Amino acid sequence: MEPGSAPDVTGLLQAWQAGDEYAFGKLVDLVYQDLHRAAHRYMINERHSHTLQTTALIHEAYIRLLDVRRIQFQDRAHFMAICARTMRRILVDWAREHQSKKRGGAQIHYSLDSAPELAAGFGPDLLLIDDALNRLAAVDGRKAKVVEMRFYGGLSEEEIAAVLNISVETVGRDWKFSKSWLRKKLSKADRNGA
Repeated sequence: MEPGSAPDVTGLLQAWQAGDEYAFGKLVDLVYQDLHRAAHRYMINERHSHTLQTTALIHEAYIRLLDVRRIQFQDRAHFMAICARTMRRILVDWAREHQSKKRGGAQIHYSLDSAPELAAGFGPDLLLIDDALNRLAAVDGRKAKVVEMRFYGGLSEEEIAAVLNISVETVGRDWKFSKSWLRKKLSKADRNGA
C-alpha cells in the first residue's frame, strides 16, 4: 500500500459508515492485496484439498464486514485489525464445523509460519491456537489483540501501536511476551494431547 493511499482508506471508511454503499467496494479494492496476503498466510500450509481457499476466505470476510457498520473504523490499520479478527473467526468456525463432522477424526493442523518463533517445535491445531489466544485474552486482552493483529492481520508494530493507541515499544514487549506465553500453552496442550 502506497503511503499516499492511507487517507483514501480513511475517507472511504468514513463515507461507508455515512451510508455510501459504493465506498466499501472502493475500500476493498484499495486493501485487497493486503487482505489477500493475510488470507494467503493462513491458507498456505493447508492441505491441497482444503475446501476453503484464500479468495473464498477474503470473500467470506467481505460478506461479514458488510454487517459491521456499528464499528467506528478509525483508519486503515484499524480496518485491517477488524479484518484479521473476522478471518480468524471464519477459520475457527470452519475448523469447528469440520471437526464436529468428523467426530474426533484427524485434526487439521495449521502452521504458524508467519510467526516462526512461535511455531518452532510443534504444529498446533487452529482450535488449540484459538483456545490459547482466548485464554491470553482473559489474562491480558491487549496482548491478545497484539497477537491477533500481528499473526492474523499481518499488521506491523507501528500499525498495531496506532490502533491500540500505545507505543511501538509496548507492542514489541507485548508481542515478545505473548509468543512465549502461547508457546508454553500450546506446547503443554500438545504434550497433553488436547
